[in-house]
Amino acid sequence: MHGTQPDKPVALLRTSLTRAALALAVIVCGLSLRWYGFPLGLPAFVVKYGGSLLWATMVFLLVGVLLPRLTPTQIAAIAAMIAVVVEFSRLVHAPWLDTFRLTTAGALLLGRIFSLWNLVVYAVGIEFGVWIDRLVQLRRVG
Repeated sequence: MHGTQPDKPVALLRTSLTRAALALAVIVCGLSLRWYGFPLGLPAFVVKYGGSLLWATMVFLLVGVLLPRLTPTQIAAIAAMIAVVVEFSRLVHAPWLDTFRLTTAGALLLGRIFSLWNLVVYAVGIEFGVWIDRLVQLRRVG
């Protein structure tokens, strides 16, 4: 079937490890942008939405790590659902959840403020993840 991932266990493991390494690189980039973006003089728009874009790319890659048999399109659909759920979860306010959101981990994983613009940026980030994934797959084949 065209577009599906290989069924061989070694190929699946290699795919998952590659995606995990890419996810780690994206996490490093995202944290670097968050910690050093403002000190380097980057505009708030770049720091905020760049972080959101990288977060969505990371979600795509991590879903791909966990489900290596799926096509990039299927992985993108799951990542998009996760992104939408996380964004709309910001409209839910429970004391324990709001307390978690105030921590660094909570801000990085769930964010704090609902924004429809984030959904647009997440779509771009997921598409970026699809592009990276296909680029790596092509390089491996070629």
